[in-house]
Amino acid sequence: MKAIIHKKYGPPNVASLAEVSKPQPNDEELLLKVYASTVNRTDSGFRSAEYFVSRFFSGLLKPKNQILGCEFSGVVESIGKNVLGFKIGDKVFGYNDKTFGGHAEYATISYKAAVAVAPKNISLHDAAAITEGAHYALNIIRVAKVKPGQNVLVYGATGAIGSSAVQLLNYFGANINAVCDTKNVELVKTLGATKVIDYQQSDFTKFKDTYDFVFDAVGKTSFGACKPLLNKNGIYISTELGKNGQNIFLALKHWALKSRKKVLFPIPPDLSKEDIGFLKDLVENGMFKPVIDSYRNLDDIVEIYTYVDSGQKVGNVVLEILN
Repeated sequence: MKAIIHKKYGPPNVASLAEVSKPQPNDEELLLKVYASTVNRTDSGFRSAEYFVSRFFSGLLKPKNQILGCEFSGVVESIGKNVLGFKIGDKVFGYNDKTFGGHAEYATISYKAAVAVAPKNISLHDAAAITEGAHYALNIIRVAKVKPGQNVLVYGATGAIGSSAVQLLNYFGANINAVCDTKNVELVKTLGATKVIDYQQSDFTKFKDTYDFVFDAVGKTSFGACKPLLNKNGIYISTELGKNGQNIFLALKHWALKSRKKVLFPIPPDLSKEDIGFLKDLVENGMFKPVIDSYRNLDDIVEIYTYVDSGQKVGNVVLEILN
């Protein structure tokens, strides 16, 4: 089968299209004919190993799992003898950041893992983009304990995480101010933001609005810059470590000192069966829809990774494996 592999860590050109053996499911696994995946920050992070700590999960000197792709959608081709709840021919979607495998024509996953029958109201290709951004956004929103009526700022509202965060915060009843560039202001309004700040025209730190929670979905702000915007017990969370890893140290410091205004740095848990069901329900009820940047194919993988690494994508880049 065709697959994108990387035999070493590094820049986009370490990824290449190759012929590899088709995986075989064990007794508790599904074998999927993959229709689509995405190329996202999680895949880029494990490909580059820019943060050395990732190697403790993916292999210290070289990748243990050469085929990336944490998101996927496809059709069940065969099932192990102990599999429950799925049948051959089911259209499914899911998330796997343990062994990956979505950037290939076939993949296996445990039926107990984050996989579910796909929503019927979006295409199977778009279903591949439901989970990654929403997984990170949902975890961070829960850690911040966002309540209906609270004021929240989302910085970087057009990436996979940011666009998911705006929609999820809207579902949970928050009042959302979002920051994005000029060309995406109208898009972010449609996602549920109450107010959209164009960072190319205005400095969001100069506004008088204050917030219960500032969510930096792209890791380009700092607690120092955002602290004056926080209410008395306000929380700041970034998806990145911050300069010199400061967000981890600030989170530990604020926890020890029981600070009112504080940084939290949550480690995301595994995406659960319950959460993938929750996201599916939101999609089917029209309360969440993954934002799609573009549809690309396997041959363009180096170009795709280069684009994703640039931080310029809007929502998700879908990798079409079977048209």
